[in-house]
Amino acid sequence: MSSHTTSKIFVIGGTGAQGIPIIRALVADKKYSIRFLSRDSSSRRAMDLLALDNVSILEGSFADEAILREGFRGCDGAFINIDGFNTGEKAETYWAIRSYEIAIEEGIKFFVYGNLDYGLKKSGYDSRFRAGHYDGKGRVGEWILFQNQVNSDRMGAALFTSGPYIEMVISSTGALMTPTVEDGVVTWRVPLGEGAVPHVSLEDCGFYVRWLFDHPERANGMDLEVAIDHIAYADLAAAFEKVTGHPAQYIDTDLDTYWRYGPRSAIADTPAGYNADPNDKSTMSFRDNFTGFWNLWKYGIVKRDYSLLDEIHPNRIRSAEQWFRREDQRGRELGQGGLWERAQSENWNSILKSVEDMRTGKL
Repeated sequence: MSSHTTSKIFVIGGTGAQGIPIIRALVADKKYSIRFLSRDSSSRRAMDLLALDNVSILEGSFADEAILREGFRGCDGAFINIDGFNTGEKAETYWAIRSYEIAIEEGIKFFVYGNLDYGLKKSGYDSRFRAGHYDGKGRVGEWILFQNQVNSDRMGAALFTSGPYIEMVISSTGALMTPTVEDGVVTWRVPLGEGAVPHVSLEDCGFYVRWLFDHPERANGMDLEVAIDHIAYADLAAAFEKVTGHPAQYIDTDLDTYWRYGPRSAIADTPAGYNADPNDKSTMSFRDNFTGFWNLWKYGIVKRDYSLLDEIHPNRIRSAEQWFRREDQRGRELGQGGLWERAQSENWNSILKSVEDMRTGKL
């Protein structure tokens, strides 16, 4: 087997919520240099990344073969996380496949694909669990691992399968699990039933992707599925209350009520990809897409191997309480206040690039 050791990595999705901590982790000790793709080199997120050592930018769109070739050329590694909320499910599938093909042609040695669970397949092909932004990535992820059976000597490949960011539970109205403060009680009203969400810490994403690049021989052909834990929202509320001393609660909500009054009710019937064709019958609405999303967690379709994650990342975050304690301390150190202050609507920030772009008119 040829060496898959990398030194310069091309990143698609670098200015997204996941991409920023991943780039930071990759360049933390100058072992790797990064070239990341961005449509807007003057954006706040792009400028923050460019302030790091060993980071450069390529301006353009991933939906352009000439730009993809320019991005891969001269690099020996790649981390590809295409924004399905930009393209929609159909276009994301095409450009993710072309990214893999062009990466091989341009001499990439190790290719890591930002993946999500193929929930429709994991449910036994039950359409109640169809979430386009998950299944679009999951289908491509399986295709990449299949290609890797033949191509692994030429270009190694691995999947990095993440999930809903725990940061979204105290994030802005653009998030799916934004809380409200009702009579002084922090309240999550979501359609989860007795289910649990395999929440992911963004900081841990950086560690895991760095591990994949640092261990290419073991990582080659791996689907690294990560999470903090499967977190029930009654436990989430209890952890918030324990850490902050302020009351919190989870109220199970039926899907009808969630889509009428929930944090994304205003866009429930718009396309799940903001550049997707609303007249294309393959385009899912936000309502349909995220109904499948919530059903995945409510009915326990997605699993994780936590013993493997303990081995790979012994210091990983393992519970909602641990994450809340860390975030409460970090917020105070940064002058943002504790979690209680950050749960108030006037103090919400957005971790999702699409929400930030929507607010600034850059979609």
